[in-house]
Amino acid sequence: MKKIFRDIKLSIKITTIGLVLLSSSCKKLTDLQPNNSFSEESAYSSPARVALAVTGVYSAAQAGPYTDGSNRGYPFGSANTLQQDARGEDVIAVPSFFLITYGNTYGISTANNQAMWETCYNLINRANVVIEGVKKAGASGVIPSSLAAQYEGEARFLRALAHHELLVHFARPYSHTSDASHLGVPYRTVAASSPSAVDANLGQSRNTVKDCYEKLIADLDFAEANLPATYAGGLKVSRATKGAAIALKTRIYLHAGNWTKVIAEGSKLISGTTTFTSPIGGYSLTANPGDPFVTANNYTNSESIFSIENSSTRNAGTNGSISTMYSNAPGRALVAISPIIYNASFWKADDVRRTALTVQNSANKGYFSKKYPDYATWTDANPIMRYAEVLLNTAEAYSRLSTAVPSTDALALLNAVRNRSVKAADRYTIVDFATSKDLTRAILNERRIEFLAEGHRWGDIHRLSNDPDFSTGGTPAKVDWADVNSTTAWNASVPYAGPKNIQAIPYSDFKFVWPFPLSETNTNPTLKAQQNPGW
Repeated sequence: MKKIFRDIKLSIKITTIGLVLLSSSCKKLTDLQPNNSFSEESAYSSPARVALAVTGVYSAAQAGPYTDGSNRGYPFGSANTLQQDARGEDVIAVPSFFLITYGNTYGISTANNQAMWETCYNLINRANVVIEGVKKAGASGVIPSSLAAQYEGEARFLRALAHHELLVHFARPYSHTSDASHLGVPYRTVAASSPSAVDANLGQSRNTVKDCYEKLIADLDFAEANLPATYAGGLKVSRATKGAAIALKTRIYLHAGNWTKVIAEGSKLISGTTTFTSPIGGYSLTANPGDPFVTANNYTNSESIFSIENSSTRNAGTNGSISTMYSNAPGRALVAISPIIYNASFWKADDVRRTALTVQNSANKGYFSKKYPDYATWTDANPIMRYAEVLLNTAEAYSRLSTAVPSTDALALLNAVRNRSVKAADRYTIVDFATSKDLTRAILNERRIEFLAEGHRWGDIHRLSNDPDFSTGGTPAKVDWADVNSTTAWNASVPYAGPKNIQAIPYSDFKFVWPFPLSETNTNPTLKAQQNPGW
């Protein structure tokens, strides 16, 4: 593989194209490969080497190179969670690394959004290279055809995950046009492993959002059909499974507003009436909301469906690990919980998640998340999908479809997530909701509490931006760290009424979506001509 890319580099002048980083050092190329690198000819010549190539796709998801060559958790080691949270209003960026994202001052050459674009497409290309390789290995008998299909399913799951991340940052949401015919991102399915393939990718236009979503579902349908429900040793959350593919489909269909499909996919993973379990993968909610985040079992608990693994030897260190960014001192405490959500009236003052999953920091003001406690060796997993999300995705879909009266199915799913954190007296009954819209609002509020510091807020802002009832109108106004001078700003009994000096960005403003980075448009005339308007 090194030889092929070196030949491409010699024959074609490319700096950075969002497919492979060919312009700088060979280190960026080797970062996209497994720890032991082989030539293209031998990489798929034995079962062990094929397995190592597949491991390399997960490696690209966990630790792509940042724009300065360092590892800062891009795209999914931590950066997707940090970036999505920082684009919303429920956290505060303490003046430092994510302040540009939080303050909406990004542009065509800003490192953070550039790194998300580049490392997501690096991951996509790594997946495409492996898909091509495992098909050949299966056809030639190096590995069984069933194993080749499984490996392809893993790569296609990760390819879908990366493309959807790009869509929520660099394109308008599905609902922007009535038929989703507006431009999304290029959906790459060709491995850039030869000069002709590189040229093909450079010439590829942006797919429509509708086409992107159809391709996302096709990838995940294939993954569902060919992935195992579990691996040896039981649940292994850092590897794609059948349940992970289904769970991700509930998220994709939620973004598309296809409520019937959300329910159809969610029902594959939901059995029961009040306490729910999954017949695929054995997923269930943990008894306590903090259990999925305990260092000892955040890779083995029953609730986590898919997480990106971080280890003591592979993580983003002090410059970008999920642990050090969110954690209270002696972590760096660079992403605080905003009083906008902490003081919200719908978050009960005695909710268990306040004590189990947040902590006050009197030295640095405010409250911080406790979901990532290993700030010493940074081994905390980045939770991409939890069973709680499947339940709340499906709850919202039931509630949206029940226009006459509130849905009892939706309420049961909401309560399954919420009731483990609130007192019996605070639990919802159907009479608490006059309309279905009231219940839907409660489900959306619950998402903000349950997934706080897990990188879900921007996705919800993005998909709801055109919703007639639940839109924020764009990027919400946010609290500036300088405007909260003491811990008294965080008060669970008093809704926050202080200044929000990080100005809102209306949905109509061009800055609601990120621009394609200059590193891309300088070398890719096709996408330069299709840059997001206004940039």
